Amino acid sequence: MPGARKPRDPALLDALDAFDRVPYAGKTWRVVRHGRDPLQGSAPGGRWDPSSFDVLYTSLDADGAVAEVQFQLSRQPVFPSKIKHGLHRIRVRTARTLRLPDLRAMVPLGVDPVRYREILYAPTQAIGDAAYFLGFDSIIAPNARWSCNNLILFTDQIPRDHLELIESSQINWTEWREKLK
Repeated sequence: MPGARKPRDPALLDALDAFDRVPYAGKTWRVVRHGRDPLQGSAPGGRWDPSSFDVLYTSLDADGAVAEVQFQLSRQPVFPSKIKHGLHRIRVRTARTLRLPDLRAMVPLGVDPVRYREILYAPTQAIGDAAYFLGFDSIIAPNARWSCNNLILFTDQIPRDHLELIESSQINWTEWREKLK
């Protein structure tokens, strides 16, 4: 059947179920295109979601959030200069976060640390899908583009009032890319 979801790996489910479900309370950052609600999730089929549930991809470091979007934009033949993006600081409270603080923590789950920066999402999407299925409301995991961790929020597992937009600013891509030199 086309588009059918593969069965979840029982060994992965068991491995993730052994992790504590920990609360997180703090600030996180998200970059979205101008005009888009920074608290609205989507199912983009990114590193941690197989397109079957909505997520908010955020970072625990402002530069980490910008680096992730800059990477995606830089993959285009010409960096889009007319599209405006905002950097948004969000206050978040979770109750059941899966904490994968570094690449070593993900090796037993099938993630190859040497290839983590590549766009090889099958292992991490399987982890995200299994974590969602097991009732985790979010994942803390390493950012592939910056030295920090990301917070991936499963939006239908977190009450909307546990997300609060604190401030927003426009990103100057030319200035930000100077940091990479």
